Amino acid sequence: MKRKKRAQVPIRLNILFFFVFLLFSALILRLGVVQIVYGEDYRREVERTQDQIVSTPVPRGKIYDRFGQVIVDNTPQKAITYTRSKTTQPEEILEVAKKLAQYIDIPDAEEKVTERDMKDYWILTHPDEAKKKVSERERKALADQGLTQKEIDKKVYEWTLDRITKQDLEQISKAELEVIAIKHEMESGYALTPQIVKSKGVTDREYAVVSEHLSELPGVNTTVDWERKYIYDNTFRSVLGSVTEEDEGVPRERLDHFLARDYSRNDRVGKSYLEMQYEEVLHGKKAKVKNIVDKSGNIVSVEQVSPGERGKDLVLTIDAELQQKVEQIIQEEILATKRKGRSPLLDRAFVVMMNPKTGEVLAMAGKLLQDGKFVDFAIGNITSAYAMGSAVKGATVLTGFQTGVLHPNTYIRDEPLHIKGTPVKKSWKTMGTINELTALKQSSNVYMFKTAIAIGGGTYRPNQSLKINPDAFTTIRHYFSQFGLGVKTGIDLPNELGGFQGQSTRGGFLLDLSIGQYDMYTPMQLAQYVSTIANGGYRMKPLLVKEIRDPSIDGKTPGRTIQQFEPVVLNRVDMKTEYIQRVQEGFRRVMQEPGGTAYSYFANASYKPAGKTGTAEAFYDGPIKSRRNDPTYNLTLVGYAPYNDPQVSFAIVVPWATQGDSDGINNRIGRRILDAYFDLKAKRTAGETTATDAETNEQ
Repeated sequence: MKRKKRAQVPIRLNILFFFVFLLFSALILRLGVVQIVYGEDYRREVERTQDQIVSTPVPRGKIYDRFGQVIVDNTPQKAITYTRSKTTQPEEILEVAKKLAQYIDIPDAEEKVTERDMKDYWILTHPDEAKKKVSERERKALADQGLTQKEIDKKVYEWTLDRITKQDLEQISKAELEVIAIKHEMESGYALTPQIVKSKGVTDREYAVVSEHLSELPGVNTTVDWERKYIYDNTFRSVLGSVTEEDEGVPRERLDHFLARDYSRNDRVGKSYLEMQYEEVLHGKKAKVKNIVDKSGNIVSVEQVSPGERGKDLVLTIDAELQQKVEQIIQEEILATKRKGRSPLLDRAFVVMMNPKTGEVLAMAGKLLQDGKFVDFAIGNITSAYAMGSAVKGATVLTGFQTGVLHPNTYIRDEPLHIKGTPVKKSWKTMGTINELTALKQSSNVYMFKTAIAIGGGTYRPNQSLKINPDAFTTIRHYFSQFGLGVKTGIDLPNELGGFQGQSTRGGFLLDLSIGQYDMYTPMQLAQYVSTIANGGYRMKPLLVKEIRDPSIDGKTPGRTIQQFEPVVLNRVDMKTEYIQRVQEGFRRVMQEPGGTAYSYFANASYKPAGKTGTAEAFYDGPIKSRRNDPTYNLTLVGYAPYNDPQVSFAIVVPWATQGDSDGINNRIGRRILDAYFDLKAKRTAGETTATDAETNEQ
């Protein structure tokens, strides 16, 4: 009996285990069906019904000048936005657009509406006519191809669009165009992301009426947007750059870059120069809001998660008041020169002013005359290059010193050079036997020619060919680059040009290179070059941004300093200090001794400047096509002051200034900008003294 009982127990357990196995198999099978077959549908359903957190833009950081004057600000403006859910249908958007059109006006609606917008609208508002555009036979043919319903619907819609005629579109009234324009803006954004429908020109009445009717306008909201405001209008405008409009959003070519940094596709971003260079500083921390959605995916309410913070501020090295004065001087002098009738091609001029000891750019001005009006072309200081003429002769003398073909107080005979197969090469006058100081003071070409010949291992013999070692081009360019000529300056701006090098290595071109009439340099390179001479041989990186600061507390003065940009020495010129001192003395004589090429303009200047003039024979390559390659002259001037303790250095470039004798526009601009700098300095010093005295009296 006992044996029978023991035999029945395993059978019952086996049956139990078998049923458990079947249950688990069914469960696993069901889970597989849910995950594999319906998983994607369930995932979409969860996404559709769960709350979504989205980011909204905040005002950009402000930009100040070196003295705390606001240069770029933000202007708040009323805005009307629309946020669609992931399930919103075109018909629903159209209904909201029709209602919204009753409350707001869209200026120039006809210009904003595309033909595709009109066709989409026509299909929605003429469903029966639209359906007839594609026959049942054509629809069946698509189905017979084995296409999915989604693919069939897409193909039918494309055919319908193609078959809509001009007569069909003529059924759309002018009033409906405004509805279409509003619908276009509403659809241009992304699901659950606020899209601006109207921000410019929203009236108080429009804002109030829309606010009152929000309950009947699902997805619509009234808020405050911002617009960039450039306080000094066109002053320095091309360097400040620009920001994309709300309908532009993130540039397509940089989309991945911005999306990886939590940007939305329709965010406004800096698209050029300073606004672009410091985008991630100026952009700020976006506000975050939670869209509460119902089971159908419709937004039922919006909750703020975090308020966000506007972008951080930039403090520039630029002196806004000096910048304005320099730009005004350029404009006045261009017009004065053109009135003389000898400068039909003159249409631009550039000025860079720097602190030669730190590299801080105090003014960076450029003006372009177009159709009788001046436009800002300050960015041309780093994006355009010209033959600079004799202004570079300081670098030629220093190259001669460093290569050993010159020594301080080396005398060379200035005489016309007659080289076989080459037009006579000479100075503007025959100077006789002179040293490097006189060569700089009176701007001798021949002194530089003979220096270049020696560097190239050649020997000048009248009326014979000149043989030059082509490596001399590389040698001279190497030493020129130590001063910043022919290489990028390193300024904190995108798209800087490195200049242009002549390609031929014929001997005559080496002579041209030595007097600044072969290679071409940017005005900023010229400013870096003279600053390197002024400070004793340190090539400083030009700085435009001085500090990054937290947003202002009072809205007027910059906030707490987060980062300060210190002066950067790019290289120390590889030569003896006494060599640079000889060139400094030559520059001093140019402006302070009788016979100097700029003496008549600077003789009585109390700030005791030093510098070098330049005139380059050039060929016109500007916008007037009929005058291309006409011979002309570029006028330049570099300098610094005071000569014994430089506080400011400068470079002036006036391309295509004249077709005949120079009228001295480069020197006039130079004198006036230095006067402006030292006048402002005296005025500010007097103001500080007065303020200090008043403070003392109060105490």
